[in-house]
Amino acid sequence: MKTINRTRIIFALYDLVLVVLCTMATAYLHNGLEVDKHSGSFLFAAITFPLLWLFLSLVTRKFRIGERSNQREVFSSIIFSNFVILSVITILLFFFRVHYFSRFIIFGTLAAITFFEILTGFIYVAIQKSVFLKDWIGLDITEEQRRFISQPPHPEILSAPKEFDIMSESITEEAGEDAFSWIHSKIDITDPRNLILSTNTRFNIINHPNGFYNGLVNLQRINNLRRINKFFETVNSKLPYQGVFIGCVETYWLRKQRILTKFPPILNHVVYAIDFLLNRVFPKIVITRKLYFLITRGKKRVISRTETLGRLYSCGFEILEEKSIGDLLYWKAQKVKLPLKESSSSYGIFIRLPRIGKNGELFKVYKLRTMHAYAEYLQEYVYKTNKLDEGGKFKDDFRVTTIGKILRNLWIDELPMLVNVVKGNMKFVGVRPLTEQYFSLYAEEVRNKRIKGKPGLIPPYYAQYPSPVSIEDIQANEMKYLLEYEQHPTKTDFKYFFMAMYYIFIRRARSK
Repeated sequence: MKTINRTRIIFALYDLVLVVLCTMATAYLHNGLEVDKHSGSFLFAAITFPLLWLFLSLVTRKFRIGERSNQREVFSSIIFSNFVILSVITILLFFFRVHYFSRFIIFGTLAAITFFEILTGFIYVAIQKSVFLKDWIGLDITEEQRRFISQPPHPEILSAPKEFDIMSESITEEAGEDAFSWIHSKIDITDPRNLILSTNTRFNIINHPNGFYNGLVNLQRINNLRRINKFFETVNSKLPYQGVFIGCVETYWLRKQRILTKFPPILNHVVYAIDFLLNRVFPKIVITRKLYFLITRGKKRVISRTETLGRLYSCGFEILEEKSIGDLLYWKAQKVKLPLKESSSSYGIFIRLPRIGKNGELFKVYKLRTMHAYAEYLQEYVYKTNKLDEGGKFKDDFRVTTIGKILRNLWIDELPMLVNVVKGNMKFVGVRPLTEQYFSLYAEEVRNKRIKGKPGLIPPYYAQYPSPVSIEDIQANEMKYLLEYEQHPTKTDFKYFFMAMYYIFIRRARSK
């Protein structure tokens, strides 16, 4: 703590000198600082402006550069702080009608200071990360770091068993007794080949040797991770095939329950609404996303259960078990493959999803989002844990949002597929376009029939009431349609279209 405080003081003094020098130098270059005519200008430049800069830098926590873990955090911290400073100074100059400072002096000084601050911060973080660079330039390093420079750790050091009492006390202190009991039942905490951490940066994982650990536990909730996928990918790279990864998250549902329980009635819903807007909506809107992460650095954001599990699957893990403990959801996963090359998901209202079309070729269907982000990676997991509902969709699908259920019930979510109809990769009536995973569940005969034609916006099972439930019933229904379509294409589509309209509008059949 003393080292951190000393570092802040050093950076504050350095910044104070830097502000004075840059301000005077910029004013001199512009020749806009005439002491005889504008003594107030000189006073503002030499005293008021640096003190104001120092105060606002302290308020925006810019001098915590020593606590940043990477150059990107340094850059974001400085840019955010200096933007606030520029805004305040501009307002003050306008309010007090100070006209003798030109825009060149103001923006020139800001640009010069920002450049030197970022350069200094980058160099400092690089030195802090590298014990080799510390040793080379002669800075103080510990004896343990010096041994690390001279030779790698001996295998016996890595293989030494951990003390159970120490580990149990540490895990309990960090996560609580219930979490410790569950983690202890899932993994041997004394095994030296099981790494147990509480970190929100992947840098603390990268430093560990490859191919040594069989399991990894992170007690830090992923809500505080800036780049969750990068963190999961790093964990994946350290574990062998079927290696165990245990972690936790505060899902939006658990967060809602915590807020509603913590505050009194009425006030709790107000607090929840504000929290929902700031930490759930803002990170997902293009306009506010960058500003949100710039201010919060990605900490304490709201993440759904679907997004958490979907990210894990996209990064090469398979979920073995879930457990709600206190305000957190814990998971036990195992590595089953390498991370997908395109493990990302959009948060927008309109989405494009890959589906199998004519001749087995993949194309993108347009839909309104009805599921949480990363839901597309969980289809196999949901198939294993949930039964099929009417129309071949999953029963009690937790991936569907509340608004999504309304959109599906009113058929609104599939209206953007009209774009696919116009583009020519779909038609009005036909078998539903399927994902690769769902398509693989079909019998080979049905698959071969399906890919001979284009998929449709209105599937044939809506021309039947009640709709088929099992996957066998769905295949039989589609096979009947496909055989009829081969004989009389236009007649068959007209027939199924009007039958579907009858069951939808008269018998009140609904999408699930």
